[in-house]
Amino acid sequence: MLLRLPTSVSEAQESLAEGAVPIGGATLVWAAWQRDGFPEQALSLRDLPEANVVGREELGAAVVLNQVGDSVPEVLRRAAASVGTGAVRRTATVGGNLVGSTLRCLLPPALALDARCTVLEPHSVHETDLAEVLAKRHLLVSLRWREPVASAYRKLPGDAGGEPPLVVATAVHADGGGHHRLRVAVRDGYDVLSESTPCDAGTEQVLQNLRHTGVGSLHSTARDAVRQEVTALLARLTER
Repeated sequence: MLLRLPTSVSEAQESLAEGAVPIGGATLVWAAWQRDGFPEQALSLRDLPEANVVGREELGAAVVLNQVGDSVPEVLRRAAASVGTGAVRRTATVGGNLVGSTLRCLLPPALALDARCTVLEPHSVHETDLAEVLAKRHLLVSLRWREPVASAYRKLPGDAGGEPPLVVATAVHADGGGHHRLRVAVRDGYDVLSESTPCDAGTEQVLQNLRHTGVGSLHSTARDAVRQEVTALLARLTER
């Protein structure tokens, strides 16, 4: 197998056009390849500058999870730190987790941040939303978002060998008019939903608004976790 390591977008596009298969951090594909056979060419973005950015409003797809540090919002940092073991986090990438994994541990925080995606195709580079990236399995280059006022992340304990543990990701965003909006994303098993609501009218009104969204159809454990996380996050805002 030939591993291609492009250092520019044009080189990456050339690799895609010639049939190279994206591998992320290879933590998920390696076992399958050993079982089913290796492709002739593989593509890693680890040397592509655009895929290695880390900042308050951007994160590259080639960044490994243990490099997701204090510069990114709390919701994303804590999610990355909760993935697998230390050995996994030293190898697994942001893009591999979001696009290549069925667990998609970073998806709830990315949704809570209302992140946009820069994706690479053989003949174009463009921005799109997370739904399109997941549906079409685009090659993700980076995520971008507006820095939230505050954010939080909670992963409940799970059963060994069972479904992925329940996750609640929350973030509050300010608009240009001085108003605030809460975004909530929940991973329940392998399903992920996200909802949003204005949050300037007080915690009880926010919780009532959420009950009329998909959050209200969740089972009681998930609803309770959302209530606790939303209450705690909004309390942090009032203490500032």
